[in-house]
Amino acid sequence: MTANAASVAEPTRPREAKEVVRDARREQTRLLSLVLPALVVIALLLFTPLGWLAFQSVVDREGALTGAHYLRIYEDTAYQSTFWLTFEISGLVTLLAILLGYPLSYMLAQLPPRLAAIGLGFVIVPFWTSVLVRTYAWLVLLQRKGLVNDLLVDLAVVERPLALVHNYAGTAVGMLHIMLPFMVLPLYATMRRIEPDLMQAAANLGARPTYAFWHVFFPLSRPGLLAGTLLVFVLCLGFYITPELLGGGRTILISMLVQRNVELYFEWGAASSVAVVLLVCVVLVFWVMSKVLSVERLFGGR
Repeated sequence: MTANAASVAEPTRPREAKEVVRDARREQTRLLSLVLPALVVIALLLFTPLGWLAFQSVVDREGALTGAHYLRIYEDTAYQSTFWLTFEISGLVTLLAILLGYPLSYMLAQLPPRLAAIGLGFVIVPFWTSVLVRTYAWLVLLQRKGLVNDLLVDLAVVERPLALVHNYAGTAVGMLHIMLPFMVLPLYATMRRIEPDLMQAAANLGARPTYAFWHVFFPLSRPGLLAGTLLVFVLCLGFYITPELLGGGRTILISMLVQRNVELYFEWGAASSVAVVLLVCVVLVFWVMSKVLSVERLFGGR
C-alpha cells in the first residue's frame, strides 16, 4: 500500500506545482490590473511633456524638421560656456556640501537620539522657508552694505567691502545653503544604521581611530554619500531662482538660458533643445551612478 500511495502521489506533485505557478500568475495579473490605470496616468503625465519637448527641439517656426537648434548648441560658444558654467558650479556646490555635510552628519549620528533630533531640526529649517525668501536673505547679508561686509570691515579683515553678490561667489553660497539638507539627510539616515559595535570591534583588534574610520565606518556610509551627491548635483543643474537673483545676470546657468530663449526671443525650439540636452546629461549621470552602486542601495535599500 505504501508503494502504491507513493506512486500515486508522485504524478500529482507536478500538477500541484503547475497550479501554484498558475495561481501566482493570476495574482500578478490581478495586481497589475489594479495599478494599470495609475500607470497609464503617470505615463501620460511623464511622457507627453517629454514628447512635446523633443518634438519642439527638432522643428522650426514654420513646423519643418530641422537640426539647427542642436547644431547651435554645438557651434555657439555662448551655449557651451553656459553648459560648462552650470556643471562647474554644480560640481563646486556638491563638493562643498560634502565637505560640510559629512562631518555634520557624523556628529549628529553620534549624538543621543533626542539631541540628534534637535540638531536635525536645525538642518531642515530651510525646508520651511521659501527658496525666494532664503535667496533674498542672502542678498541682504552679502551686499556691499550688508552684515557680512560690515563685519569684515569692522574686524579689519578687509579695507573695503567685497563683491559677494551678483557674481559666481554669491550664487555658490546661496545654492549651497539650499542644497546642504539634501546632503545631510541621506548621510544621516545611512550613518544612523551603522552599528557602533563595529568601530569598537575594530579598536579591540588594534585599529587606530583614523584607520577604523576609513576602513570600517566610511565604506558603510558610502551609499548615503553617493545618494546625497547625486541629489545635490542633479538639483543644482536645474537651479533658476537663486542664480537669477544672486548672480545678477552675470552667472548664466542652463535654466536661465531656457527662460531667456522663451521670454526674450520666443525661440521654443532653441529652449527645447537645451532642455533635452540637459535631460540627457541627467540621465547619463544616473547611469554612471548606477554603475558605481545599485539603485536600491543608492536610496537606502539593502
